[in-house]
Amino acid sequence: MVHMSKNDIMQMQIKRIEKEIRDTPYHKGTEHHIGRLRARLAKLKESLEFKPQKGGGGGGYAVKKQGDATVVLVGPPSAGKSTLINKLTNAQSKVAPYSFTTVTVIPGMMNYKDAKIQILDVPGLIEGAEAGKGRGREVLSVVRGADLLVLISDVDRPQALRRISNTLEEHGIRINKNKPAIRVEKKLSGGLVVKTNITQPVSRETIKEIAREMGIKNAEISITERLTLDRIVDAFSKNRVYIPAIYVLNKVDTKNFQLKNYNFQTNKKPILISAETGQGIDKLKECLWNELNFIRIYLVKKDEEPGFNNPMTIRKETKLSDVAKMIGTEFAENKKKARIWGNGAKFPAQEVSLTTQAQDGMQIKFI
Repeated sequence: MVHMSKNDIMQMQIKRIEKEIRDTPYHKGTEHHIGRLRARLAKLKESLEFKPQKGGGGGGYAVKKQGDATVVLVGPPSAGKSTLINKLTNAQSKVAPYSFTTVTVIPGMMNYKDAKIQILDVPGLIEGAEAGKGRGREVLSVVRGADLLVLISDVDRPQALRRISNTLEEHGIRINKNKPAIRVEKKLSGGLVVKTNITQPVSRETIKEIAREMGIKNAEISITERLTLDRIVDAFSKNRVYIPAIYVLNKVDTKNFQLKNYNFQTNKKPILISAETGQGIDKLKECLWNELNFIRIYLVKKDEEPGFNNPMTIRKETKLSDVAKMIGTEFAENKKKARIWGNGAKFPAQEVSLTTQAQDGMQIKFI
């Protein structure tokens, strides 16, 4: 008799449910059933995703987040990630023309427009990542903590960009998507109540069935956008992360490459670069800055004139009160207002409340 591990049993259950979903035609009569199956599938994958791994696998993957943001390079083996991180940062990632050169996470720091952007080079993501092949699980755990992903392949394998996106989606990593507009207010009793002013493609009873399957028994569920079945399952799942991403094709110097000849099936066109020659690197740096929603502000000290001596990198739509807290908790406690110059100021030294949003280029003196 063959002994099966709990992990193997869960994998079999996942495959069985996936087959049943594929074999069941979707219509109003099967909506309830498919909704329950998708919720059950999501729960199984969550359990598998966060199941502690025995043994020494995964060593070297505890990477401390540093700088103003963390960017992770994700791609197949030999896509040029090591060469790219060396070009962008002060990292010294081993470069060799064979697969699996990178056996652990290599961190580097890119300085750009006064921002410090941590960039992580991880092992190549290959087929079977979900089963742990090629350190796939460890790579995925690092990816989940990123502020931005760079999905990178080369001109010989442009289709890998779509495959990598699909692999990440399979593991609850939603790329370039917003969180579903659902608010769940749990109650002690009363069952489930679904509130929405928008005609939904999924019935209220199916929404309740999915919620119950995901362990939500008593709650008021408010929905403020039109949601598909998959998005509703996402809303109730615990392991979903929503991360912006850009696509990059490397090694454009190696052949006469024409972007128009390829159908990438991604929601953004890839940036064309050569990590070896530096072609497209400046454009990539600017794209990283923009995708991270960075702006620069300038702090003006108590006895200083307005100027550009003390730059600070923050995200768009950050309030001045949050800027003060970034400087220090004690500092923020004593500040009630600020004077501003430049962008956002109606006139020089305008006095504003700390609920004001910072703008790129704004000079700020807290008072």
